[in-house]
Amino acid sequence: MCGIIGFIGEKEAKNLLVEGLKRLEYRGYDSSGICVKNDLGLSIVKNLGKIDQLEKDSRLSSVRGKIGIAHTRWATHGEPSEVNAHPHCDCKNELAVVHNGIIENYSSLKKILEKEGHKFKSKTDSEVIAHLLEKFYKGNLAEALLKVLPLLEGTYGLAVIAEKSGEIVVAKKGSPLVLGIGNGDMFFASDQTALINHVNKIIYLNDNEIAVLRKDNFEIKNINGKNVNYEIEELKLGAESIEKNGFEHYMLKEIFEQPKSVKSALTGRLNKDGVKLSININLKKIERVILLGCGTSWHSALIGKYVIEELTNIPVEVDYASEFRYRNTPIRDSDLVVAISQSGETADTLAAIKKAKECNAKTIGIVNAVSSSIARECGTGIYLHAGPEIGVASTKAFTSQITALILLALYIRKERGMELDNDLLKEIASLPQKLILSLESCDEVEELAKKFKDSKNFIFLGRGFNFPIALEGALKLKEISYIHAEGYPSAEMKHGPIALIDENMPCLFICPHDHTYDKVLSNIEEVKARKGKIIAITDKTDDKLSSIADEIIYVPAVHPILSPLVNVIPLQLFAYFVANMKGLDVDKPRNLAKSVTVE
Repeated sequence: MCGIIGFIGEKEAKNLLVEGLKRLEYRGYDSSGICVKNDLGLSIVKNLGKIDQLEKDSRLSSVRGKIGIAHTRWATHGEPSEVNAHPHCDCKNELAVVHNGIIENYSSLKKILEKEGHKFKSKTDSEVIAHLLEKFYKGNLAEALLKVLPLLEGTYGLAVIAEKSGEIVVAKKGSPLVLGIGNGDMFFASDQTALINHVNKIIYLNDNEIAVLRKDNFEIKNINGKNVNYEIEELKLGAESIEKNGFEHYMLKEIFEQPKSVKSALTGRLNKDGVKLSININLKKIERVILLGCGTSWHSALIGKYVIEELTNIPVEVDYASEFRYRNTPIRDSDLVVAISQSGETADTLAAIKKAKECNAKTIGIVNAVSSSIARECGTGIYLHAGPEIGVASTKAFTSQITALILLALYIRKERGMELDNDLLKEIASLPQKLILSLESCDEVEELAKKFKDSKNFIFLGRGFNFPIALEGALKLKEISYIHAEGYPSAEMKHGPIALIDENMPCLFICPHDHTYDKVLSNIEEVKARKGKIIAITDKTDDKLSSIADEIIYVPAVHPILSPLVNVIPLQLFAYFVANMKGLDVDKPRNLAKSVTVE
């Protein structure tokens, strides 16, 4: 959600900034802008819409300079417009700021500044930062920013440059910010993917830290102005990890990467003796597990509940992180609270984990982004190692999360002295091959999408381990095709949703041949009797099912615990093909952001 990048060095900044913005497009945005400093002052170009529009802007051709900052905005305060786009300036246009996050007390600050004579141009919360800096700036940017930050309530990842300064000053609180150390130049960005091919050394800023960047050196201070210790890490991502590799869209590429990403999640953790995880928590005394997530991560948490309870007999609760953090939830030191987040930066999930830690609960993170805020806050957990996920609609991170939760359940079981099922362990080891077989449904799913792309509504239904997959299938269709879709447990259909069934209502049933199979068949019959269109995802040919379903997609047969992994792939493909056939932007659906770093 929003993206920022900046550069200082001996090269022209403009092209580097635009390139960086393009690599941050997947985060979601509605406008963009850059500010470059040169001997004449600050040159600012902002535009509504895609970065392509910014590139085509005739004003950009005259922009020159070797210090610059840039931003992609996802509107929170103030509608999408050129004037509300970042960077924002002070009254004299001598200072420019880009900001991710939300300043919660901006309204009161704005009133004070307006009384002092400051003139605001935008409707954003971020502009108050520029005017506060103007108030305190006496030639030293860092000193001015250190006076401003204590006045701000909320979250920020921000950067500021000044007409009369040869530095960029950045600050972080609750919004990701990474520094890139080059050879005679420096970068910063909200995501390491923007730095690929430019640096190989990075530093993740911690909350309440600022950094002063110069072309050949830098310093990092805390909010009290004291120098802090920092860790320089290697940037391990290569350009190939963010390329499409011949696929039309990132989403399709990432769907087909799932055998590889699941294998990465298993590597080094699953062997003939069981499961090995680097979790430094005594799990023998855990009395309850609480799984937290948002969106797709919440769906993986629901599957985790089924799996952990099945394998460990420990009660599991699943909560939206955004609800958990504001509810008076009884939390005990015998609870294990698990934060699930692809980005590791989800604001609500991060705040929920902090709440759990305050109550002395044990915490672990299941994240994809190494050194992300949630990973560092938890201190221990499971990295997915799925590689960058560029498509806004999560696919490979979701299946990697499920894989990690299965491993966690098995690990808890082993730590508590319970016997492991060797047959299940063998099946888990074969998961990558099973996912390859599930991907073989691609052509059939594409034909299915042609038949149903013009549907106005959809219902997804499943039971047990596959009820959350029904929710996820509906979410994927909503996210990228903008078709209204709902997911339900199959048996709950007759408690209300069955009123929607007619000849124009497609119903997609997930019905593997497990202990719920006959029950799901009965639910299918109920829809069929009301002339609903039946699509079935199943794992083998069956006369009963084939006689009542209008369409059937086959996936490989697996252990029930693993069935969500093979069943979700046709649903991901279905959503993808429907959206693509409708001519929609599959990788960047409207109004959505990849990483939700604000409440």
